[in-house]
Amino acid sequence: MVDPMVLPDGLPVPEDDGACAHLPGAEVPSVALTATDGETYDLASVSGRTVVYAYPWTGRPGEPLLIENWDLIPGARGCTPETCGFRDHHVEIQAAGAQVFGLSTQDSNYQRELAERLDLPFPILSDADLTLAGALGLPTFEVSGRTLIKRLTLVVDSGQIEHSFYPVFPPDRHASEVLAWLNENR
Repeated sequence: MVDPMVLPDGLPVPEDDGACAHLPGAEVPSVALTATDGETYDLASVSGRTVVYAYPWTGRPGEPLLIENWDLIPGARGCTPETCGFRDHHVEIQAAGAQVFGLSTQDSNYQRELAERLDLPFPILSDADLTLAGALGLPTFEVSGRTLIKRLTLVVDSGQIEHSFYPVFPPDRHASEVLAWLNENR
């Protein structure tokens, strides 16, 4: 059985293919996204600084991964540890002047289980139709007939992308990296 909280040794490191180079300075399009808190959010109209971390797919304890060789896909493994990092640093990220959203292509009902199990203090947004991902040209990959967003993080300030983190590795330490950047770029 795979423990989603533990990252195995030897995970392949994703390479920077330049797929997010166009994002800093871009305006976030107006797209309504449902969230795990039952609300609908439009990142284009959220005021202030916002951290949006996108991840491919969260597993569930006791259930098999999306595909057998998930760990062989560079950057795929680590969604739950990454989310826990943002949960654990949430108060510090708020103190640094930003709010947090998670983002994946999973539907809100699936995401809600994760949010409740991990006791998340922030909502996870569903881009199940890839509307936001397509409008922004976010990097994706195909697995088992599903299109998933590659792991990345956007810092958005009042509807404009200020910074992007891509590729993200290792995911379990990424929230600390984002917090450091926020504190250095107040």
